Amino acid sequence: MTLTQRRYAFALASLATLAAVSSIGQRLSARRPDPVLTVEPRAQSPESRQQNHQNPLRANQGRIPPAPPKTHAQNFKREEEHKQNGFVDHTQHVSNDHWYGHDAPTDRRFHVDHPFQQGHFEHFGPFHRYSVTRIDLDHHRFWFPGGFYFQVADWDWPLVADWCWDCGDDFVVYEDPDHIGWYLLYNMQTGVYVHVTYLGS
Repeated sequence: MTLTQRRYAFALASLATLAAVSSIGQRLSARRPDPVLTVEPRAQSPESRQQNHQNPLRANQGRIPPAPPKTHAQNFKREEEHKQNGFVDHTQHVSNDHWYGHDAPTDRRFHVDHPFQQGHFEHFGPFHRYSVTRIDLDHHRFWFPGGFYFQVADWDWPLVADWCWDCGDDFVVYEDPDHIGWYLLYNMQTGVYVHVTYLGS
């Protein structure tokens, strides 16, 4: 057998091996079920929370913020963040664990005749990190694993319209300390939060 013939035979054998490996991989992938998140959320320590989630924290200096404090209605003034470069951030966001841009406790938009009519959402706070399993853009609604779903306040929707809702477990829910019947949805990648109501499961 000449050198050229040996090289040709080796190339054919290599191609056959690659085809066999590819076929095995396809069969294994076909048997593997698609991952579906159906478990109930549960509390985790900060250390395990950092280890078990795929997306690094970008906002709030890389930390999940503590719950927002209650605002006093007297002499209320909406807070803005004044950055060192002179830029003023007017948006609802968290930076250095400080909640900026929260609305007045007396804001009539947040009045609810029957607060928590669909029950209380109990899995809120910095120890519960969520991914979104479904989003209804037309009705401003989103779902968490377990079927828990919420609706974003209409006036806050422009803040979230361009969010990547299916990019990972990037969301934390807090109870709104100033508006009864409302929760705050915090985006750990942008640092922005919006007001949401719980619609049940």
